[in-house]
Amino acid sequence: MPKNENKLGLVAMTALVTGAIVGSGIFSLPQNMAEGAGAGAIIIAWVITFFGMFCLTKIFQWLSLNRPDIKDGIYGYVHSGFGDFLGFNAAWGYWISVWVGSVGYLVVMFSAVGSFQHFSFFGNGSTLSAMICGIITLWTLHFFILQGVRSATMLNVIITAAKMIPLILFIFIVILAFKIDTFKINFWGTPDLGSITDQVKNTMLYTVWVFLGIECATVYASRAKSMQVVSQATLLGFVFTFILLCCVSLLSLGVVPQAELAAMRNPSMAQVISVAVGPWGGVLINIGLIISIAGALLAWTMIASEMLYLAAKGKKNTVPSFFGKLNSKQVPAHSMWLSNSLISMFLIINYLNDAGYNILIQLASSMALIPYLLCASFAFKLALKSKKRSFGLLAFTSLGTIYGLWLIYAGGLHYLLLSLLLYCCGLPFFFYSRKERDMPYFSNSKEKIMVALVIFGAGCAVYQLNMGGLAL
Repeated sequence: MPKNENKLGLVAMTALVTGAIVGSGIFSLPQNMAEGAGAGAIIIAWVITFFGMFCLTKIFQWLSLNRPDIKDGIYGYVHSGFGDFLGFNAAWGYWISVWVGSVGYLVVMFSAVGSFQHFSFFGNGSTLSAMICGIITLWTLHFFILQGVRSATMLNVIITAAKMIPLILFIFIVILAFKIDTFKINFWGTPDLGSITDQVKNTMLYTVWVFLGIECATVYASRAKSMQVVSQATLLGFVFTFILLCCVSLLSLGVVPQAELAAMRNPSMAQVISVAVGPWGGVLINIGLIISIAGALLAWTMIASEMLYLAAKGKKNTVPSFFGKLNSKQVPAHSMWLSNSLISMFLIINYLNDAGYNILIQLASSMALIPYLLCASFAFKLALKSKKRSFGLLAFTSLGTIYGLWLIYAGGLHYLLLSLLLYCCGLPFFFYSRKERDMPYFSNSKEKIMVALVIFGAGCAVYQLNMGGLAL
C-alpha cells in the first residue's frame, strides 16, 4: 500500500469523484431526458433523484466514517453485511457496470469527433473506423495506467478542472438564451410519452447513469489520507454535480422545444448550444466532451480494475485470487487486462449490432442498481442494530433502500433480465474462488435459492433474446 505522504487528499479525491461522475452523461443529458419526458416530469424526476441520491451519498458518507474498518468500498460493505455470495455479486455487478459504461464512453467520444467535417467517417461512434480507434485509445490508456495509479490520478485532477470550463460556459449561454414560452411547450409531455409516472420512470436509468461514480471515493478509501477525506469528497462531489446536471437538462428545454430536443443526435449539448450561438458553440462543447471522456475513461478504467482486485485479494476472496495481484507499480494489472479485453470485445459487438450509446448506458446503469440497493440495505441493517437509535440515520438509510428498490422497478423487466444474464456469467468465477479456499460451493440454503433465481432469470433472458423480446 502507498505510504501516507503519497496518499490522496481532499482535492484529488473530490476530483476523482467529480471526474468519474461528470463523464459523457452530462453532454447527452438534454436529449436523454427529453426523449422520454416533458419538462414537468423531468422536474419531478430530479426531485426524486435529489432525495434518493442524497440518501445514497449520506449512506456512503456515514459508512466511511462509522465503519472505517471496511476499506473495500461497495464490495466490502456488502460482503461484511450479507456474506460471500452477495458480496461477490455486488463487486461483479459494479465491475460490469463500470466497464460497459466505458464502452459507451468510447462510442460517444468518437461520435463527437465525427461531428467535425474531416472526421465524419466516425459517424455516430459505431462505425468500423470508430471501433478500431476506440480500441487503440483504450489500450494506450491501459499501458499508461500500468505505470502507476498515483500519476494517473494527478492527471485526472488536471483533466477535471479543464472540462469544467465548457460546461460552465454552456450554462451561462443557455441562461441568456432561455425562453419561458419554449420551456412550457409540451410541459407535461405528449400522449406518446405516457402518463406522468411513466415519464418519470423513463428518465430514471439516465439519472442513475449520470450519478454513477458517486461512491468511487469509497472504492479508493484505502488510498485516501483519511476516512474524513473520503466522506467530504463524496458529499462535495454530489452537490457540485447535481447543480450542473439540473441546469444542463432543464435550461436546454428553454432553448429547444421538447420534441426537437428528443430527436437530436448525441452529444445533444453541442446541438443545443449551436441553436443558441451558432456552430462555434457546438465545436467548443464537442472538444469539452472529448476532454471530459478522456478523464472519465481514465477514472473508470482504474475503478473497474480496482473493484475486481478488491474482491480477489486476501484469504477471503470471492473472485479467483489471480485477479488479486498487483504489479510493481501497485496496479491490479491482471484485473485491468480482463476488463479492457472485455471492453474491446463489446466495442466489436456494438459495431456488429449498432447498439448505440443510449442502450449501452442504460445497461451499465441497470448493473449498478443491485450493488446500490445492497449497500443501502447494509446501512439500514446497521442502523437497526445500533445501540444509539437515531431518527435521522434510520430515515436516510430506509429511504436509500426504498430508492434502490424504486430504481429497479423503474428500470423495468427488460434490463433486469439482461442484468441477471450478466450476473449468471459470474457464477463460475465465484465457484472457482470457493474451490481455491477449499470450501463447498454453497454455504447455506439461502445461497442455493439465490443462485437458482439468477439462473432462472438468465434463462428467461436467453429465451427472450431468441424470441426477439429482448435485444442489445
